[in-house]
Amino acid sequence: MSQVTVVEADEGRPGLDHARASLLGLVRRGPRPVVELAADADLPLTVVRVLLGDLAEAGLVRIDEPRWPAAGDPATDPELLREIVARLREL
Repeated sequence: MSQVTVVEADEGRPGLDHARASLLGLVRRGPRPVVELAADADLPLTVVRVLLGDLAEAGLVRIDEPRWPAAGDPATDPELLREIVARLREL
């Protein structure tokens, strides 16, 4: 998942509408995945992506590419993933 980080930490930013200012406020709490921001803002993911694009273009946030687990990381173990799926199905 892409992580969003605030670039400019000052509180006052004239010219931002309510939606962008609210989203920027959520990002100021710390680096967050885009999908988490969409859930917390109670907005569709596509809307949040457009708003974040505007904020990134203005130099207010940085959007980092997703980081993939390294080889040997437990998250890449197919047997572990099968076990998790099996346990979830049992629920």
